[in-house]
Amino acid sequence: MFNLSGKNILVTGGTGFLGRKLLERLTRYNCNITVVARDEGKLIETLQDHKSIKIITGDISDPFIVRQCFKHNINCVFHLAAFKHVGIAETQTRECVKSNVIGTLNLLEHSIDESLEFFLNVSTDKAAIVSGMYGATKFLAEGLVRQFEDLNEKTAYRTVRYGNVLYSTGSVLCKWKKIIEEGGEVIITDPDATRFFWTIDQAVDLLFECLEKAENSDPWVPDMKSMKMGDLLEAMISKYSNGNTVSVKEIGLQQGENKHEKIFSDGLSSQDAEKFTIQEITELI
Repeated sequence: MFNLSGKNILVTGGTGFLGRKLLERLTRYNCNITVVARDEGKLIETLQDHKSIKIITGDISDPFIVRQCFKHNINCVFHLAAFKHVGIAETQTRECVKSNVIGTLNLLEHSIDESLEFFLNVSTDKAAIVSGMYGATKFLAEGLVRQFEDLNEKTAYRTVRYGNVLYSTGSVLCKWKKIIEEGGEVIITDPDATRFFWTIDQAVDLLFECLEKAENSDPWVPDMKSMKMGDLLEAMISKYSNGNTVSVKEIGLQQGENKHEKIFSDGLSSQDAEKFTIQEITELI
């Protein structure tokens, strides 16, 4: 396990759903944290919650911004920043590539010249079976991390692969919950589609588990349970409808989506993995 006490730590995308939870964990250590993100409003909110951090506004696809990030003698990098909306990535591919590929490359190139102890890259199960632009960019980012591992033996390059984190930014759970509480029409792509899910605390735990146990940049993944999207919707309607009438519209899988996901290309699919029961889903949501 890397000793974070007294270290200078860079967190990219630190104002996001996972980033905010990671900052809560990092503040337990006596370390110096720099956060870079594109949204200055969210950076100010984050600074109000964690007054000792340094903040940088900007996009990591800009080499100048990345140069600013490393001016504080950074020792460790948690790379969370990403363009991650699957649907929008299909039509705004340039922006997705800039963030997920060029931004990652900019950070990695600086890692060669810095005395980094580790560079931890956050990836996705969408990189295991690529069917859309978002998964493709994260697959390329994983490849870049492997290449720099070969170039630079001084730094531990690591990658974690996530499934879906419950209530993460842009999650279908957030959209469904509001509609269900108010009464309205819920849109679902395919109720038989399955997805890997876990909690935000489990997601942060995996970062530290990776740092403790991983030996190389091969994707570090958890044992994850999955759920059918139809079961998830059923549990949410039962829990949050409060007697309101909720209609359901099925529209079919959208461009860039898989019906079932995999964490590893040759591993169990979300269809074949152990499933959450309706009761377990109800408790999680």
